[in-house]
Amino acid sequence: MSNSIYDIALTKIDGNESTLSDYQGKVMLIVNVASKCGLTPQYEGLEALYQAYQDKGLVVLGLPCNDFAGQEPGSDAEIQAFCSTNYAVNFPLYSKVNINSSPRHPLYEWLINAQPTSKQLEGGQLMSRLAEKGLSPAVESDVSWNFEKFLVARDGSIKGRFAPDIKPDDASLINAIEEALSA
Repeated sequence: MSNSIYDIALTKIDGNESTLSDYQGKVMLIVNVASKCGLTPQYEGLEALYQAYQDKGLVVLGLPCNDFAGQEPGSDAEIQAFCSTNYAVNFPLYSKVNINSSPRHPLYEWLINAQPTSKQLEGGQLMSRLAEKGLSPAVESDVSWNFEKFLVARDGSIKGRFAPDIKPDDASLINAIEEALSA
């Protein structure tokens, strides 16, 4: 596992190889996304966050994943078209990754190791509904569902981990972003 989040290799949704070093010194909100989820409308709020705070140093990064009830079955091209057509997404999108399935993408290995749990993930309506349907994470530290959010500070440290049903305009997330931006 990489010591620095900035060294982890990723593939952009257009197929170009990259690392997160492009965003060194910025605040990153890393979100696993899906096109066929009840939380998919969060794309709109994520884009609004990106537009509101990008000039202050925030970048939203979308990483599609099909690990959660097969809710992201499309190809990278289909995902990109969906995001552009339905939500006018301009924030960076990456190729589909494994998050809880094997092999787990190194970025999520790093994120989960850096922030294995979060108060925002405990309880809550979504977690109860997932448990009722037998869809709770196999391991407590696993990502719980689509649209779970990791907030990374300008120095590459984790500032927070937010439950999937915490919407992009939720005060707790906005406050954490603003705090990270002002640091």
